[in-house]
Amino acid sequence: MKFIIVGKNIEVTEGLRAAVEDKIGKLEKYFTEETEVHVTLSVEKDRQKIEVTIPVKGNIIRSEQVSSDMYVSIDLVEEIIERQLKKYKNKLIDKKQSSPYFRQEFIEKDYMDDEEVKILRTKKFDIKPMYPEDACVQMELLGHSFYVFCNAETDQVNVVYKRKGNTYGLIEPEV
Repeated sequence: MKFIIVGKNIEVTEGLRAAVEDKIGKLEKYFTEETEVHVTLSVEKDRQKIEVTIPVKGNIIRSEQVSSDMYVSIDLVEEIIERQLKKYKNKLIDKKQSSPYFRQEFIEKDYMDDEEVKILRTKKFDIKPMYPEDACVQMELLGHSFYVFCNAETDQVNVVYKRKGNTYGLIEPEV
């Protein structure tokens, strides 16, 4: 695995780099040597955050963990990613397309599906054209954390969502 480690408001010391490579390196049993692992370490007040993103064909494996100690965050993020890999293995792996990213042993091994993804409810609603700011207002009025709408500027389906710190995000499809 190839590590790309960056720091925000923190210097990536040799100790931190070694801890990341050692702990996240345990995932090497699942991935090939060419697989890139993007790691961002950041500090905000008393929050020590690590974000790990592993792009594989058609999917992104990602986890973000926050604690008061960066080394604890590193430990937590590795456990979460390993759990995700085992849980969603059959959905992640298309044997023809994903094989350059995953080791053969991982592809061939069966893991128990602890919790299969089940859709319990389907909702249908009219999507009215509106501007992203209006969609944020509508989301707040409904008390939801996200809102699907047709963007009046682009005529495409978009999603606005509430972020930490009472800010908003917008998800747009790539064309």
